[in-house]
Amino acid sequence: MPRLRGAALLLVAPVAAGALALAVAAVVLAAAGATPVATLREALAYGLRPETLVAVVNKAIPYYLAGIAAAVGFHLRLFNIGIDGQYRLAAFAAAVVGSTVALPAPLHLALIAVVALLVGAGWAAIAGLLYVRRRVNVVISTIMLNAIATGLVAWLLAPGRLGHLAPGSNNVTTGPIAESGWIPAIPTPAGSLNGLIVLAALVGIGYWFVLNRTTIGFEVRAMGFSERAASVAGIRASRLALLTMAASGAIAGLVGLPQLLGASHRFGLDFPAGLAFTGLSVAILGRNHPIGVAVGAFVWAFLERSAQVLDLAGISREIVTILQAVIVLSIVIAYELVRRARSAQERRAVARAVEGAAA
Repeated sequence: MPRLRGAALLLVAPVAAGALALAVAAVVLAAAGATPVATLREALAYGLRPETLVAVVNKAIPYYLAGIAAAVGFHLRLFNIGIDGQYRLAAFAAAVVGSTVALPAPLHLALIAVVALLVGAGWAAIAGLLYVRRRVNVVISTIMLNAIATGLVAWLLAPGRLGHLAPGSNNVTTGPIAESGWIPAIPTPAGSLNGLIVLAALVGIGYWFVLNRTTIGFEVRAMGFSERAASVAGIRASRLALLTMAASGAIAGLVGLPQLLGASHRFGLDFPAGLAFTGLSVAILGRNHPIGVAVGAFVWAFLERSAQVLDLAGISREIVTILQAVIVLSIVIAYELVRRARSAQERRAVARAVEGAAA
């Protein structure tokens, strides 16, 4: 029976968070002069169209990869704020290498992915080394490394270096990747799915397997629960921190590939930025579980895509940003309340067991 109550509590958290977010959205829409129920109904109907759902899934793929990258660090209480710099630098390096070689399709794609993995891992490992050797706060170091990565890419991506300025355009880009380096789309009746959805699924499976079925995954979870107890058991915290940051950066290096290999086929000044905090938010929504992160990425992308209805109605789409923030805050608060309720239940259960034994 206590187990059923615990399961019910776990369901209460997301339901309560969703209800609060909808209530806040209704208030904001009413304040903006819209009819809350009608507007939300139209947004939901638009979002559930088959072609819209395909677009939402495509949009959610990089969000999911960024969320898994953040979740890897969260397990060791390392907040990798540098996902943005890691994936942009990795995508730039992958585009440069991918545009300068000619290989058969599978080898070309594999080379681009390996370059992105290695560059992302190497850039994140710098923050890991600073933390291990000099105890530099990971949040601060990764933010600074974001700025360095942005400046480095801007310097290298210039005409005369590694960039090219197309005639009649202000967008400086790398050379185009040959078609052998493009990821094939998955056709559906409602549109084309980005082929890198398969890679995202494999990353999620690999993340779950390593975390739950390997020794290093056990060590990471043990260290996350109690660093002192894990250290007493012989687990080396410095080694785990460095490996965790490198793994987080490696996955972050893949975030730009859906855009690079499935859409633009080159890296330019207009390459998407700002996915780091989206990944962090999605990881929080998903409670660091691969399926939960997938749901969080889908919800995030669904909200952004459905915001087009607000534009058509003449309502500011920034309402969606407010809604996203409310959902994250609601989830954090709801799960904290659930944690406290479960702790209180466990304490009462222990007290009853002690009283029963004494009697």
